[in-house]
This record gives sequence, structure tokens and C-alpha cells, in this order.
Amino acid sequence: MLKIKNLSFDVQSEGQNKEIIKDISIEVPDGKLFVITGPNGGGKSTLAKLIAGIEKPTSGQIIFNDTDITDMSITDRAKLGIGFAFQQPVRFKGIQVLDLIRIASGKELSITEVCSYLSKVGLCAAEYINREVNSSLSGGELKRIEIATVLARGSLLTVFDEPEAGIDLWSFSNLIEVFERQRREIKDRSILIISHQERILNIADEIIVLKNGVLETKGTKDEVLPALMGTSSAVKECRGVNN
Repeated sequence: MLKIKNLSFDVQSEGQNKEIIKDISIEVPDGKLFVITGPNGGGKSTLAKLIAGIEKPTSGQIIFNDTDITDMSITDRAKLGIGFAFQQPVRFKGIQVLDLIRIASGKELSITEVCSYLSKVGLCAAEYINREVNSSLSGGELKRIEIATVLARGSLLTVFDEPEAGIDLWSFSNLIEVFERQRREIKDRSILIISHQERILNIADEIIVLKNGVLETKGTKDEVLPALMGTSSAVKECRGVNN
């Protein structure tokens, strides 16, 4: 279980202190898929980076499976079972897809095992396993390869930061299928997705709404989504997917 207690994050901007995250408390139990949504600039991606250890909070605590990870590095959090998928996946010139998935898993996977992870994200293994993870790959291809590495890692908690960013409609539909499959299979694991896409909100067990760095509301999909779809400009503006 992930527990966030009274978490705040401030930055200095033009000589003034700016609050990005303001005293947020959240619990994400095992076996659940949570979606954090809200208007642009509300603090969603910042919260994801705080959980992953990319940013350090100004105050508050982050506890994962009864261990205080507030001051832990990204590496130490990964060892405990926290995975993070970037909004824009990193390209690795000179590294093949086969090697990247093996590195992510932390073990010497067989080619058959690597191919199974690629198949789960809708990629033909024969076409991709020996490709370099470089600019020859499209945004959608990179996104799916990154998710294959996350699956291979087998993290206890996986955080996806706006997985729909920069991908086409076909790739997005494929991602939804991947998330739905994960949701059915996670059991003792948990997934946290930062998104304002309606289709992703629809597969959530619970939805958390952030606005101006403040937790505005949280609850089950049935409790939050009807009002959110009627009033949230973030959802209305972002129902389309980038081409």
C-alpha cells in the first residue's frame, strides 16, 4: 500500500515561494487502479514525480508497504517495487529492445519471454526485438515498449504519467486494452495513472481530482466521474488524443 501523508512541494519562482502541491493525503491500496486527474497545472505530474523520487517534497511523508521512502532515491524506491513510466519515454541510442527489456526485468530473460512482453502491448516481436530504441521509433511504439519494460519489471506499484501524451488514436486504444488487462491481473499490485482521458477514467477503481495543487475530491469512479464529466474543463478539453 502507498500512503501519502500531508505532502507539500514548493518551488522558488521569481524570488517568491510557489506552492505546487499543498498538504495532500492519499492512500492507494494493493490490487487497485487509481487515476489522478484535474486541470492542467494542477500538480498531477509533480505528484507522480514525488512518488517516484524524481522530486523531493518540502514536507510530509510517503510510505510504501510500511517503509518511509520520503528521502529515498529513485533507485532504492525501484528496489522496493515502485515503477515509473514517463510522459515522454526516453530514447536509448545503441540499445536494442531485447536488451532494454532484459535490463528492466533485472534478469536474463529468454527471447521467448521478451517476445511475450512485446505481444502483451500489441507489438510483433519479430519486427521489434532487434530494433534500437532511438528516433526511428514513433511515439506510440516507444510508449508501448516502455510499458513492456514496466511489465517485465513486475513492480508492486506502477505510476504512469499521462500515458496518452503524444500518441495516435490506434496506439491509445491499444494502451487502454493493456491497462484493462493489468487491472484484471494486478491482485496484490497497484497502478496509479496520471490522466484526463475519459476512457482511462472509465477503467479506474477510484479517481482523485487535483486542482491548483489541492486534493479537490476523491472517490470511486461511480461517485466522482458523473460530476467530473459535467464540470471538469480538463476532461472536456482533453477528450481527443494527439495525432
